[in-house]
Amino acid sequence: MQKNNTFLDAQLEENETLNIREELEKYLLHWKWFIVGLLLALVVAFLYLRYTTPQYNATATILIKDNQKSGISKELETFKDLGIIGGGSSNNTDNEIEIIKSRKIIGQVVDSLNLDITYIIEGRVVNSEIYGYGNPVYFDLIAKDSTFFLKDTTIAISQKNALQYDIKNLEKEIVATHNFDEIINAKFGDFKIEKLNDFDQDIFIVLNRKSKVIDSYKNKLNISPVNKNSSVLTLSINDPVRAKAEDFLDELIRQYNIDAVNDKSEVSKKTKEFIDERLKNIYIDLASIEDEVKDYKNTNNITGLSIEGELALENASKNTEKLVKVKTELTLAKGIFQSLDRDILENETLPQNLGFSDASIGNSIEKYNELVLAKNRLSINAGNKNPLLIQYLSEIETLKSNLKRSIRNLIASLNSELKTLQNAAFVVNNKVSSIPELERGFIEIARQQEIISTLYSYLLKKKEETAISLAVTVANAKIIDVAYSTAIPVSPKRKIIYLAALLIGLLVPFVIIYIVNLLDTKIHNKKDIENNLTVPYLGDIPKSETKEKIIVGHDERSSGSEAFRLIRTNLDFMLANNTKTSKFIFITSTTSGEGKSFISINLAATLALSGKRVLLMGMDLRAPKVTEYLGIESKKGITNYITNKNLTLDDIKFNIPEAEGLDIISSGAIPPNPAELLVSKSVENLFDEVKNYYYYDYIIVDTAPVNLVTDTLLIAKYADMFLYVVRANYLDKRLLAVPEELYRNKRLPNMSIVLNDTDPKRSYGYGYGGYGYGYLAQENKPWYKRIFSKS
Repeated sequence: MQKNNTFLDAQLEENETLNIREELEKYLLHWKWFIVGLLLALVVAFLYLRYTTPQYNATATILIKDNQKSGISKELETFKDLGIIGGGSSNNTDNEIEIIKSRKIIGQVVDSLNLDITYIIEGRVVNSEIYGYGNPVYFDLIAKDSTFFLKDTTIAISQKNALQYDIKNLEKEIVATHNFDEIINAKFGDFKIEKLNDFDQDIFIVLNRKSKVIDSYKNKLNISPVNKNSSVLTLSINDPVRAKAEDFLDELIRQYNIDAVNDKSEVSKKTKEFIDERLKNIYIDLASIEDEVKDYKNTNNITGLSIEGELALENASKNTEKLVKVKTELTLAKGIFQSLDRDILENETLPQNLGFSDASIGNSIEKYNELVLAKNRLSINAGNKNPLLIQYLSEIETLKSNLKRSIRNLIASLNSELKTLQNAAFVVNNKVSSIPELERGFIEIARQQEIISTLYSYLLKKKEETAISLAVTVANAKIIDVAYSTAIPVSPKRKIIYLAALLIGLLVPFVIIYIVNLLDTKIHNKKDIENNLTVPYLGDIPKSETKEKIIVGHDERSSGSEAFRLIRTNLDFMLANNTKTSKFIFITSTTSGEGKSFISINLAATLALSGKRVLLMGMDLRAPKVTEYLGIESKKGITNYITNKNLTLDDIKFNIPEAEGLDIISSGAIPPNPAELLVSKSVENLFDEVKNYYYYDYIIVDTAPVNLVTDTLLIAKYADMFLYVVRANYLDKRLLAVPEELYRNKRLPNMSIVLNDTDPKRSYGYGYGGYGYGYLAQENKPWYKRIFSKS
C-alpha cells in the first residue's frame, strides 16, 4: 500500500511539472509580440530620458576643525612661545552648517562665480545651459540700475560676423546690432558682451535676480554630518550642469573659510590698531627725548660718564626697567578698562595677548572675544529670540562685568607696586644726587630716554607678534574631498525608468531566459558536476574582479584567494594517507582554455604561502603557458633540460617576486616530438632529482589537456594526485564523459575535480555566493553566442 502511495505522489508531481511547462509554452508561441511590446516600451523610455534635463549630484567633504580639542598644528608650534596662538574655541557643527548655508556665504559665491547670469543655447526640442569653457560669449555687467534687482531679464543674441552681433527679441526679430566689447547702455544697467569663440546658434543670456538665485541654491544645498558625533560634513547639490555644481561647492567652501579667517583675524586686527595708536604717541616722545640727549651732550661737551656715574646709571636702569614694566602694564590695563567702560558694542572684540601679569585676565579677554565672534556668526541667520543667541549675550555681559572687576583690581595692584618702585627710585635718586651736577643731569635725561625706549621696544615686539598672528590664521574647514560629480545623473532615474519599461514587457525576458536555459548545455556550478560525475569534488574558484595573474598573497582576502586556501586545506585531507616527503600534484583538463595554468600557478603560490617548499613545473610541452601567462620572456625549461645533459635544475628554475618561496620550471622550447620526450628516461630522472635532491614538499605539474593529446597519460604514473580542471560556462556537459571514464578506469590516480571560473550569480546555492572572479580574457564570440553561453 505504501509503495502505491509513493507511486501516485510521483505521478502527481510529474503531471504538475508538465502542466507548468504547457502553460509556459502557450506564451512562447507569441514571443514576437512581447518583443515588439518591449521595444516600444524601451523607445518611449529612451525618448523620455533623451529630452528630460538630467540632474547631476556633486558632493564634497570637509572637516570642521575643533580648535579646542585639536590644539594647534605642527606648523604653528613655532609661534607658541610668543603667546599669540591660543587654544581656540570649540566649533559647534550644527552652527557651522547654518553658517555655510547662510545667505551671506551663498551670496558671496553667487557674486564670485557670476551665478546670477545664465547662458542658454536653443536646442531642437529642449534648451540647454552652457557653462565654463564651452561658453562662446561672456556677459560683463559693468553697472546695475536699481530696477535690475526687481525682475529677471533675458537677452537673445546671434553672431552676425566676426566683429558684430545682433540682439533679438523673443520673436527672434533683430532689434539692434552692436560690436563685441562695445559698452551698451540699457534700462537695467551698462554692459558689454565679449566673444570667446564663434557661434552659429542663438544664445539667451538670462540675468536672474540675485535673491532668487540665492534662494534656489540655499534650497538645493544639502549639508549633513557623516554621523551623529562627527565633525566631518558632506556637502551635496543637484544641478543640470556638473561643472557648475562642482564649482559652486568648491567656492562655497572657499568663501566659508575666508569668512572664518576674517572672524579669527578680527581680534588680531583690533590689537594691532590699539598698539599702532600707542606707538604713534610714544614715537613722538622718544624722538623728543633723543634730541634732548643729543643737545645736552653737545652743550656740555659730555662724551661719557665716570665710573661712579655709570654705576649710578646702572642701578637707576634696573629700577627703571621694573618701573617701565609696571607702567606699561598699567597703561594697557587702563586702555582695556576704558574700552570696557565706554560700553563697547556687543559685536566688538578686545585687544588680546598684551602680556598681563595676571593670566586669568588674558584668558578672560580671549574667552570674551570667542563669545563675541561666535555670537556674530550665529546672528547671521538667527533671530533676536534665538535661545543660543540669548545665551551668548548673557554670557558676554557676565564676562564683561567680571573683566571690569578683574582689571580694576589689577590697576589697584599695579598702582601699589608702582608706588613701591617709586620709593626705591627715590633712594637711587639720592645716590645720583651725590654725583657731579653735569653727570646728574645727563643721568636724569638718560633714564627718561630708557623708559620711553623700553616701552617703545615692548610695543614693537607686541606689534610683530600680532602681525604673525594675522599671518598664521588658519581656516575653519579642512577639505577632505573636493567637489566631485559622476557622469551618472541622479534624476531622472535611468534605471528606474528602464525598469518600468521592462516591467511592461515582463514576459519577454522570462521567455528568453526559459528558452536559453532549455537549450543551454554548459556546466555552470557544483550541482551540474555532481549530477554528471562520480569524481570527488575538491572545490571551485569564483570569477575574479581583478586582472592580476596571481590573486593570492599574505594580505589578500578576495574570494579567489580564499577559494585557493580552501582547496589547499582539502588537499591535505586528500593526501592524508600519503607519507611521501615530496607530493606530486598533476593538473589537467579536458580541453585548452579551462584555466590549468591559472590554477597551477595560484595553487603553487598558495602552498608556498603556508611555508612549504613548492616547485611548479610546466609539462605542457606542446602549448607552454606558464611564462606566457606570467607575462615574462620564454626561458630554458624541461625540454632544454632533457635534450641538454649539461644543464642542471638550477640552470632552468627561476622565481617571481609575486610568489615568494615558489620555484618555477617552464616547459622550455616546443619540441617536435613531445610524446617521445615524455616517455624517455630523462623525464624519470627529472622527477627523481626533483623529489630526492631538492626535497620539495609539493611539486605542482601543469600538464596537457587529456582529450587532445596523450602526453598527460604518459606521465600520470608519477602523480600522487590529479586535479582535473573544469571551467564553468565553458565546457559542454557532454564532455564530462571524458573525466568520468578516466576516473572509472583509474587512469589518473587520486583524481579530484576543481570547478574554475564559477559565476556566483548562477551558483544556485553552491560556490561563493556574493563573490566575483574574472578569468584571463573574454571569449571572442558573436553576441548571440555569448548570450546563449552565459544564460
